[in-house]
Amino acid sequence: MAKAKTFFLDQHGCAKNQVDGEIIMARLANLGLVQVMNADDADLIIVNSCGFIESAKKESLDSLLDARTAYPEKKIILAGCLAERYAEVFEKDLPEADGIVGNGDLSLLDKAVKDVFSKAKKRPVLKGEQKGVFCGERTDLLSYKGSAFVKITEGCDNFCSFCAIPLIRGKLRSRPVDEIIAEIKTLLKKGVFEINLIGQDLAAYGCGKDDEGLFGKKNWHSVLYGELKNPIIEEKNFIEEHGNSPLYKLVEKITKIKGKFWVRLLYIHPDHFNTDVLELIIKDERILPYFDIPFQSGDDEIIHAMNRKGSFKSYSKLVKTIRKELPDSCIRTTFLTGFPGEKEENADNTVKFLETIQSDWSGCFDYSREDDTVAYKMKGRVAHGVAVKRAANLTAIQHEITQKLLKKRVGKVYDVLVEEIVQNLEGTDEGLAIGRAWFEAPEVDGNVVVRYDLDDKNAVKKIVPGAVIKVKAVASSEVDIDGYYVG
Repeated sequence: MAKAKTFFLDQHGCAKNQVDGEIIMARLANLGLVQVMNADDADLIIVNSCGFIESAKKESLDSLLDARTAYPEKKIILAGCLAERYAEVFEKDLPEADGIVGNGDLSLLDKAVKDVFSKAKKRPVLKGEQKGVFCGERTDLLSYKGSAFVKITEGCDNFCSFCAIPLIRGKLRSRPVDEIIAEIKTLLKKGVFEINLIGQDLAAYGCGKDDEGLFGKKNWHSVLYGELKNPIIEEKNFIEEHGNSPLYKLVEKITKIKGKFWVRLLYIHPDHFNTDVLELIIKDERILPYFDIPFQSGDDEIIHAMNRKGSFKSYSKLVKTIRKELPDSCIRTTFLTGFPGEKEENADNTVKFLETIQSDWSGCFDYSREDDTVAYKMKGRVAHGVAVKRAANLTAIQHEITQKLLKKRVGKVYDVLVEEIVQNLEGTDEGLAIGRAWFEAPEVDGNVVVRYDLDDKNAVKKIVPGAVIKVKAVASSEVDIDGYYVG
């Protein structure tokens, strides 16, 4: 019997790309390939790339070139966003890749794998249509045990002037509610506790041009992208006029699922944040009051240049409304510094905005000039060093805010999802584990450091990856909580 071929997945990019990576793993397993954790042991290397910003593109491309140098005899396929975005260019200019497969239709990977291992003279360069939300079996997950990402939309119709996502993943389209519910139930049966809903903009769920009919007769695409002149938070009687949003209807269905679990809503565009979902979160504590809202800027001039409808005032109002309804809510955001035309006074307004909203967490990135985006040709380019300095300033301010807010959580008991066990402290009988409370999203926020007695057999038995335990917060640092296991 011939020995099964092996593959190594070199994973890059965001949570959406992680889901694609998990689908790739399952598809390759179905083809009879065996996954290995070291590229040295692989017959095939899949680089599941990111194509969002320059630094991420360089990282993915360098990974492929390094793999080719290190393993001249192995088969290497470039997949993911970078492959999707530049397939035609790479067909001519990237001979180091034995195959190139876009992310519109991951089933094309099956053919690519067969071709690279055959004697076919022409290497596969395959791109499928960006249609629907490609999903599939995910036998194994790349997340820590107990947590999973569930994609509910694909593509984007916001067309922010700096963003290449619509160029890579196409127009907005949504998965049917029943399909999402079925996947969540499957994950829960497998022991997953935390469900992280992802999409480029969850508030736009059900609002794609091709989504009509999935959520009743209303043309939500027209409502969101045609009729809406201001952020929804500024539109009086929006819910009374249009009814509950498709996202509300999805979350409402999720609340009907029995059992103990968390649901986290990640990535909600601030212009589209329909406050109807707050009602569901108030009623069901399993739907976490955690909101990832990428404001990008706090300056009106820059916000509008980014092709957004909001303002310092409207975005501040949104945060205030959320915290009024859910006083203990957690807000994460993102800022983009050095956008074309951003002067010192514009940057100062973003600083004031951050100090006003007091977000629990934020990420700060300097502008990446992406070809074929509207901003690419904008005048007033900002020096890279200036953009980096502004991002560092925002990061420093956020650290101060985060540290202050975390101190307020000390003394309380939280459910903590255990991610990993750390070796016990040498010379002590104290064990250490790393986990997350509800106000900490996977990968991007801080953690809870859990201390427990190694002589406590019950604790040792319960504190394992994927378990949910009770922890009392006793101290906090700049980004983490320190706590003791209490049950």
